[in-house]
Amino acid sequence: MMTPISLQINGETYLVNVPIKKTLLDVLREDLALTGTKKGCDSGECGACTVLMDGKPVNSCLILAVDAVGKQISTIEGIGGIMELDPIQEALVAHGAIQCGYCTPGIVMTAKALLDSNPHPTEKEVREGITGNLCRCTGYVKVVEAIMDVSRR
Repeated sequence: MMTPISLQINGETYLVNVPIKKTLLDVLREDLALTGTKKGCDSGECGACTVLMDGKPVNSCLILAVDAVGKQISTIEGIGGIMELDPIQEALVAHGAIQCGYCTPGIVMTAKALLDSNPHPTEKEVREGITGNLCRCTGYVKVVEAIMDVSRR
């Protein structure tokens, strides 16, 4: 059974018909072609699918699309742009914190939420803040350095 819903994503309204059990992640990627949000584990373990819902980071693989109705959703496509990166994106590049890049959108979204709620976190708070984002390449040192750099600006 399909259900018509309206979603607020990156400041735009999208009208979609979805099965009631379709996740927000699958709607973003399959129905709206917003493929910057990555599909990793489908169980909320890796953080690759992190988006902001009303400013808070959530695993979009665990959220039903129907439960996102009435919420403000931000995806990586709504952060920065090709010609002008968000400061978090710039810092990740400058610090060499991007390797394969698969986890990067989720880390950017998590870091954005962290810095929006706490503009000057301690290193410990940054490390705790990104614990839900699995990165197999970087070892997190440069990721933490990049986030701390943004917090000092």
